[in-house]
Amino acid sequence: MNDTLKVIAGILIPLLGTTLGAAMVFFMKGDMKPYVQKTLLGFASGVMIAASVWSLLIPAIEMEEAAGGVAWLPAVAGFLFGTGFLLLLDTIIPHLHLNSEHPEGRPSGLGNAFMLVLAVTLHNIPEGMAVGVVLAGMLNSGGAVITAASAFALAIGIAIQNFPEGAIISMPLVGTGLPRLKAFRYGFLSGIVEPVGAIITILLTSLVTPILPYILSFAAGAMIYVVVEELIPEAQAGEHSNACTIGVALGFALMLLLDVALG
Repeated sequence: MNDTLKVIAGILIPLLGTTLGAAMVFFMKGDMKPYVQKTLLGFASGVMIAASVWSLLIPAIEMEEAAGGVAWLPAVAGFLFGTGFLLLLDTIIPHLHLNSEHPEGRPSGLGNAFMLVLAVTLHNIPEGMAVGVVLAGMLNSGGAVITAASAFALAIGIAIQNFPEGAIISMPLVGTGLPRLKAFRYGFLSGIVEPVGAIITILLTSLVTPILPYILSFAAGAMIYVVVEELIPEAQAGEHSNACTIGVALGFALMLLLDVALG
């Protein structure tokens, strides 16, 4: 498989996960059980934490070391900047979190269903960036620091955690009265931001290769922000909080396995 096909496959794999998850709205009856929802949110958190470390921060440090720079600088600076960027988006973009009655961000007249989609879309921005920057790192390093296998490990890991995310966004929308097809469409559209973000990131990093370690770390900071600010608090609220903990452990272990086995 040539590099172009590898990049296309890497970009589309996460969207496939979201699409399949959103399609569960056609097969599952009734609302998703709270403990299932919390397990899936925890699982997504575990995948994102592990991906941030093994697929983003460690390669950023190794790239800077190979270039003769200060190894910790891009990792720390990029991580903090990525966290701050997502904090800014979280403050500006109107969105509604799962199981919440009060929207966040700037006041708007948007409907609850649309703001729920915006919340998941906000989650997907750093995931798309992460896939894009890892694929760009694969291309720019010639596979020396980021191999094709490790890039695909990240794409597969995010696709796996996108499956429950797609279901979590689509199924509650049916509970609000939306037809199943429309709920599926919303879930699918929430995942479109990932390939778009990946493509933009690849194009940008090809122009700014020297700061690739900073961009890798930026994506890691953005992903950790989503985990700490959104996913884990939602999964720990109310009963069945242990389900979240189990989900985090399983997601982290799976992403670690993928990265080590394929990377």
